[in-house]
Amino acid sequence: MYIWLKDPNMRIERKHSGKDISIFSEMTLLAQQNGAVNLSQGFPDFETDPKLKELLAKATADNHNQYAPLTGVPLLTENLATFNAARPKPLRTHPSEIIITPGATYGIYCALATILNPGGEVIVLEPSYDSYVPAIEINGGKPVFVGLDTDFRPDFEKIRNAVTMQTRAIIINSPHNPSGNIWTENDWEQLWQIVKDTDIVIISDEVYDVLCYDNQTFTSVMHHTQLRKRSYAVFSFGKMFHATGWKVGYVLASEELNHAFRRVHQYLSFCVNVPAQYALAGYLEVFDAKANAQMMQEKRDYLIDAFAGLPFEISSKAQGGYFQTMDYRNFSDLNDKDFAVWLTREKKVCTVPVSAFYHKGQNTGKVRFCFTKKEETMDKAAELLRNLL
Repeated sequence: MYIWLKDPNMRIERKHSGKDISIFSEMTLLAQQNGAVNLSQGFPDFETDPKLKELLAKATADNHNQYAPLTGVPLLTENLATFNAARPKPLRTHPSEIIITPGATYGIYCALATILNPGGEVIVLEPSYDSYVPAIEINGGKPVFVGLDTDFRPDFEKIRNAVTMQTRAIIINSPHNPSGNIWTENDWEQLWQIVKDTDIVIISDEVYDVLCYDNQTFTSVMHHTQLRKRSYAVFSFGKMFHATGWKVGYVLASEELNHAFRRVHQYLSFCVNVPAQYALAGYLEVFDAKANAQMMQEKRDYLIDAFAGLPFEISSKAQGGYFQTMDYRNFSDLNDKDFAVWLTREKKVCTVPVSAFYHKGQNTGKVRFCFTKKEETMDKAAELLRNLL
């Protein structure tokens, strides 16, 4: 498939099967056009911690404005190693296993660029975030889709059956977007039993790692002794500190995989916004991860309570992340994309259809609401939805 330019002799081959405008940008634009409350895209509408903003200003004033080392500012990688070791479930990493990246999406893309050759297969568990497949295809790979079960849990028999001699990687997402489900130690062990006699690399999207609720304990792929030797774990300071516009993340990998990653990374961005790195390093020293997770759990519960009495059904509360999925099929026959558009235009509340997380876009009867919002924002949305029936 080609994109034709105005000059009839010029054409650009389309590199991926993704949409020209992501569902998140599409729904946010629709919300703006209709004056709707935006509970679709995963960004907070509350203030970033003033301490973090002050640290950014201080970093620029202290003249940290030139290139950083390829893998990141040493103070940041050292503080990350300290932070990870102090988790409720300690994750012991050496600064040499850390690479600072311009966002988590970049980290996933760069990991795929590092390991993929033309025709290599990558198993994608659906529903999945919409950037995975384009990143696979741009790098010459072939996505192989495996559905999660009806509770958004991994079906390991299906994963095992999808593995072929061409399988190069499996992408995991925990806490999961859109469901919020979290992988357990047993899940990682079952995955290990599938890949242990292969050369398959695991790319684990763990951007909501510090946002686990109801006493759930986050378990990274890097906690698994064997899997950590063949995995890239990808994280996001934007999600962690509710500053999504900063676009800074990090990747954990063994020294060997880290070295391979650097060979690609140095020719893409080389390094990341340096004042932001110093600010993040300083903020890690004062960040209260437990209080942060508690605040977000309260926001999840606030949204659910605000929607009480509305004709949505919730099969389970999100275990982590930014989002709560809800089923609307007991009061509407519209497919989920049409329902999300109708809700935005007619009821002035914007959400995301869960079908957008499937490559075939099949109707799910579910929509995803973002709860990283002010209480008044969620109250307004609930009030607008009072007359749904």
